[in-house]
Amino acid sequence: MEKFTRFTSRMVVMPVDNIDTDQVIPARFLKKTDKTGWGELLFNDWRYEADGTPKADFVLNQEWAKAAKVLLAGDNFGCGSSREHAPWALTQYGFRAILSTSFADIFKSNALKNSLLPIVVSPEVHKKLFAMADSEVHVDLESQTVTLADGTKAEFEVDAFSKQCLLEGVDELGFMLKHEGAIAAYEKGRVGSLDTLAV
Repeated sequence: MEKFTRFTSRMVVMPVDNIDTDQVIPARFLKKTDKTGWGELLFNDWRYEADGTPKADFVLNQEWAKAAKVLLAGDNFGCGSSREHAPWALTQYGFRAILSTSFADIFKSNALKNSLLPIVVSPEVHKKLFAMADSEVHVDLESQTVTLADGTKAEFEVDAFSKQCLLEGVDELGFMLKHEGAIAAYEKGRVGSLDTLAV
């Protein structure tokens, strides 16, 4: 996983509430077994015509959007069924953070485990972001702040373990493997300490 660093990016704006995981990545694609190519399928039913032709007016098909790292969405992003494919598709397109007033719990958990930062902002900041839709924002995970183009700085919450993993560029397994020596030493000291065959 890529380490999460400070960045400034223009926002891709989707002013739609209750965007669910089936809109992010339609269920018919979930039979795919590898972890590549998901970015091309992101928002597939909104992004392409029935024959697969890109819709010229859809935001993700604009050339500038391909460099954007921030998605600004409506309320309750990521509701619906649980699927890690949703954050895979978002990160493979290029997004590193999503701004909303709320996220579905399972989506939020899946996002944090897959190097995607879900940032909850207040309704007031959310409204201001939409009013400044063509501007850039600065995302700083270390200080847990988003800075708007007008200088407004909004703090956000993220649990300490997820923050550490994002900053180090590791998932949960990678975090454990970094401590493999200490785990092995601990387990070695436990050998014979519990006789599970004793009557």
